[in-house]
Amino acid sequence: MRERLWVALDVDTLQEADGLLERLAGTGIGSKIGSQLFTAAGPAAVETALKRGFPVFLDLKYHDIPNTVAGAVREATRMGVAMLNVHAGGGVAMMRAAAESASSAAKDFGLARPICLAVTVLTSLDRKSLDEVGVTGTVDAHVLRLAERAREAGLDGCVASPHEIALLRRALGSRWVIVTPGIRAAQVADDQRRVASAAAAIGAGADAVVVGRPITAAPDPSAAAAAILAEIAAARR
Repeated sequence: MRERLWVALDVDTLQEADGLLERLAGTGIGSKIGSQLFTAAGPAAVETALKRGFPVFLDLKYHDIPNTVAGAVREATRMGVAMLNVHAGGGVAMMRAAAESASSAAKDFGLARPICLAVTVLTSLDRKSLDEVGVTGTVDAHVLRLAERAREAGLDGCVASPHEIALLRRALGSRWVIVTPGIRAAQVADDQRRVASAAAAIGAGADAVVVGRPITAAPDPSAAAAAILAEIAAARR
């Protein structure tokens, strides 16, 4: 994966997203489009990012019956996204349908196959949150179990918090793609729970990190992105 940093375009309008992308031009980072912007603007959000020269991680966390997910992945592939994700909780059959659909769609449309990731446990959740929905065992054990099922289904990697990176890397090897959200400075407290710095995540073995508010809410988003890229570069040395 060439892009080590993906900015989360979690904004209300296409105009806001385009303005951010304009300010981030030339930084060499990717763009993540999630439910908020995609609900507001639809495929135009993807088109806008691609026209600006930003590869797109389509973060819609598909979780439905296998046939529906396969159809959604086909259309995401048609749009030319570089990466997409599904919820590992949808099961092996659903994840396998996603992986197979990405491969067949890429061949049909003559496009690169998007990297297909499984979302394990959201970074906003902790042990107490999992208890509330009946998940037993540790967070680490649950994340690893889901990631193993994703690999069995033919996906390329997973989305996991900074806290599980080392465990996943040891268990699943160097070729397993790990993308990590929940990137925060140590002193920042918000709705994220399992967090770390970009340097810590990359140092632990993540392939890429997703950063939202530390870039998008910064007075100078380009400078904020550059600072995080410098952290990543130092962590990889």
